[in-house]
Amino acid sequence: MFSRRFFAYAAVGAVGTLTQYLVLIVVVHTGAATPAVGSMAGAVLGAVINYWLNHRVTFRATSSHLTTLPKFAAIACLGVLVNGLVMKVLAENHHVNYLLAQMVASGLVLILTYLINSVWTFRPQQTRTGARL
Repeated sequence: MFSRRFFAYAAVGAVGTLTQYLVLIVVVHTGAATPAVGSMAGAVLGAVINYWLNHRVTFRATSSHLTTLPKFAAIACLGVLVNGLVMKVLAENHHVNYLLAQMVASGLVLILTYLINSVWTFRPQQTRTGARL
């Protein structure tokens, strides 16, 4: 289940995750928003960074951005929603420290989005003869 590609996905994702955590910390410490909202805002920015890195580095996709970007965006939206829900439940409803709650959310979203992106977003397309494009 956990291949070299998963570890590349996680390493690339660390760049977007770092961005997400920075936004989260700034938003919470300034009182600009709740942990769930700050985390979701950071996740959106992180997803933009992660798309470009995953397309080029992790999956070395040869498919068009017109094909992969909408799929990635859909999965990123799912990830943002799952992330926000976990943050709402843990940090806001159960008063778990927001950074600890974010670590739990990050782990869940990492596995979920990797699995879906691997089999759908960046899956090599096959021709009618079975050759991969």
